[in-house]
Amino acid sequence: MSTTRDDALTPDAAASTASPVASPVASPQRRRWGVWLAFAAMGVLLALLAVGLTRDPRQLDSVLIGQPWPQRALPALEKPQYLMGPQQWTGKARVVNVWASWCTSCLQEHPELMKLSRQLEADGHLDQLIGLNYKDKPRDALGWLGRHGNPFLASMMDTDGRLGIDLGVYGAPETFVVDAQGIIRFKHVGVLTEKVIRHQILPLLEKGR
Repeated sequence: MSTTRDDALTPDAAASTASPVASPVASPQRRRWGVWLAFAAMGVLLALLAVGLTRDPRQLDSVLIGQPWPQRALPALEKPQYLMGPQQWTGKARVVNVWASWCTSCLQEHPELMKLSRQLEADGHLDQLIGLNYKDKPRDALGWLGRHGNPFLASMMDTDGRLGIDLGVYGAPETFVVDAQGIIRFKHVGVLTEKVIRHQILPLLEKGR
């Protein structure tokens, strides 16, 4: 009686049990192209970063210039039961200053805001200066105003920062001027100076009375 052996395989059977053929290795030319593409992408990213670092945030153009102030009413800091928003501002131009108790730069600009407040009050237009308390705790904000003085007619509470998102706020301080029709006419990023107030803000306020 004949027997079969496991090693007695036909050529076809042996071929079917062979290991899969490995995929060919990428050519040297293809590897060089991959390296050059990686360097090119890195160069583009570094160039964009360099441009961003050289731009002065005070000179950033706002896409909201010429656009209506967002229709979002917020509680007043001093009296949270009252809401404040653009519906209460129509008829007169307003300065809206973004500030917070945690903002060290806000303390730097505060004397200029106090000076502006006294000037507006003397002219009977203190209602043109509004605060936007940004990502702050009401207790901390009220304490800060109590220690340093309150230049604003009132301040809105943007506790969760949603209005700041609508306005493209980078941080505090920032300042907007809204005209009598509720249109944003000016934006300043950073600390206000006497020069900015005198030459850019006051003319807009006087025009919008």
